[in-house]
Amino acid sequence: MRAIAICLLSLAIAATCHAGDAVGIFARAKAASGGAHWDGVRSWHSDGTVVTGGLNGSFDSTIDLRTGRSAGAFKLGPVEGAEGYDGARAWSRDPGGEVAAHDAPEAMRRARSQAWIDAHAYWFPQRIGATYGEVTSRVLDGKRYDVVIVTPQGGDQVTLWFENDTSLLARIEQKEGANTNTTVFADYRAVAGLRIPFHLVTDSTDAAGRTDPRERTDIHFAHIALNVAVADADFAMPKMEATARIDDASGVTTIPFDLVNNHIYVDGRIDGKPARFLVDTGGVNLLTSAAAKKFGIAGEGKLAGGGVGDQKVDLALGHAQEVRVGNAVLAKTVFYILDLGALAKVEGVEMDGLVGYEMFRRFGVEIDYARHKLVLSDPAKFAPPAGAVVIPFQLDDRIPIVTGTLDGLPMRISIDTGSRSSLTLHAPFVKANDLIAKYHAAPEAVMGWGVGGAARSRPARLGALQIGGVRIDGIAGDMYTGNKGAFANPDLTGNLGGGVLRRFDVAFDYGKKIMYLAPNAGMADKPDAFDRSGLWLLGDGDALKIADVATDSAALKVGLLVDDRVLAIDGETIGKRSLADWRERLRTLPVGTHMALRFVRDGKEQTADLVLADRIPTTVSP
Repeated sequence: MRAIAICLLSLAIAATCHAGDAVGIFARAKAASGGAHWDGVRSWHSDGTVVTGGLNGSFDSTIDLRTGRSAGAFKLGPVEGAEGYDGARAWSRDPGGEVAAHDAPEAMRRARSQAWIDAHAYWFPQRIGATYGEVTSRVLDGKRYDVVIVTPQGGDQVTLWFENDTSLLARIEQKEGANTNTTVFADYRAVAGLRIPFHLVTDSTDAAGRTDPRERTDIHFAHIALNVAVADADFAMPKMEATARIDDASGVTTIPFDLVNNHIYVDGRIDGKPARFLVDTGGVNLLTSAAAKKFGIAGEGKLAGGGVGDQKVDLALGHAQEVRVGNAVLAKTVFYILDLGALAKVEGVEMDGLVGYEMFRRFGVEIDYARHKLVLSDPAKFAPPAGAVVIPFQLDDRIPIVTGTLDGLPMRISIDTGSRSSLTLHAPFVKANDLIAKYHAAPEAVMGWGVGGAARSRPARLGALQIGGVRIDGIAGDMYTGNKGAFANPDLTGNLGGGVLRRFDVAFDYGKKIMYLAPNAGMADKPDAFDRSGLWLLGDGDALKIADVATDSAALKVGLLVDDRVLAIDGETIGKRSLADWRERLRTLPVGTHMALRFVRDGKEQTADLVLADRIPTTVSP
């Protein structure tokens, strides 16, 4: 939804400011767009229609052209939201009503670049400064364009294309993470002596060059009013509506949870009906397609949902009247609805969906991993764990981001209770610092699974991770080397998951943007164990299905193959233990342990003597 909101508020109807050859290009563009009439334009208000992901809606927006401040709102199918920039910070109001300031550096850079465009600073450089690259000439679909690259002060690079024949702005390209957003301008019309495009189409292209039609946003302006009265309050971050509460006089509720594969599972209710949730800082309130049908929640739209996997899946939006976890209640809840594919088999447990950012934003949250207790508090009643280290975080979109170091290398790390891994390093960070060689990474294998399917990366024993006053040594981490999915994002360097977080009593105060870490007794100093089999296993009824066999692993040496179905281990049928328990044994039993596997391949039963072996060192390599 954030990409949708950005499109609705990115009413950038303009070109750029440059040095040298660009001066003439911008002068011609201004002349073609209305010339001196622009000199008296101080603000405008616009409204119109938007179509994206199979949903139809409307928007309105106000822009202060003198400063680049903006604010706007949208209604899209079953949801509505808003976004703005007050001159100092970007903010958003999500469809669930959660309001947050986005103060991460990448969020601020995007906001400042958009302010530069909205201020028409290409014609009025005194409004917001910028540095400029050389002008190039390009041909696209038989048309010739002058192309200028600009970096607004404090912002990200913006690439502007001007059509030679008309001198008008034809398209703008802006990076967002690993993706490039391209907005194409058309249907220029006369407004009080100006020429303004009334039709904008935005597509997002990933690092692999893929464009997904489900992510296309098509905007038509209906009205544009110039020189409307504006005030500071028009661009200020709004207050959150009181749609969350704790139904307990103490303002605190404690919920037991199950820790499975380093994931937190809690019982709750949706509109009075029992539900099972995974608690995920990195996610949103989400339902599986089957769960939405079970709870009678109709989904609308066909947007694109993505995560750590390579693929994107269909995503719809729906409403519930109430979500309850313990005595914590979220009213008028918006759910993202999508098919999680094989995730239930990956986890070995059934779930209905996730509770994520919406809950963390509304309540104080404590996750006591040692005691398996989730504590939700009214923000005024929240108290951090005793003796906890205070770690400030920033928000980009909905994800908390902390700073730290890995063996002295500066890091920006997303905090993700929805990840089973310990620490996943992003591909650009891995490449820039030659970390595959530095940490003697093992061959690539499936290391995670989420929205979009399996995620492959290279495991390694990492060194000293420092976050605030907390140091964690010898993490069994992994390094992503691909160019698709969340771990290709160059704005972050790593993703910290449950494999590390489970060592602590972890708490979050999203209002103050503080995370707290208090070491668990007996957990903080335990070695970080790593799989010694080379198998990625899925639950498959009374068997375990092999989904991946790592190169140079114990499993490969005894000839195990993808799609083999393991029926028994050491004479014990698979059904006697959970998938998480089997994984634990393959991770923690000593090197050299022999495990007798009985499995089925092509309808025939076979046996194998699996001898556990380390895939990565037990200590950090020099």
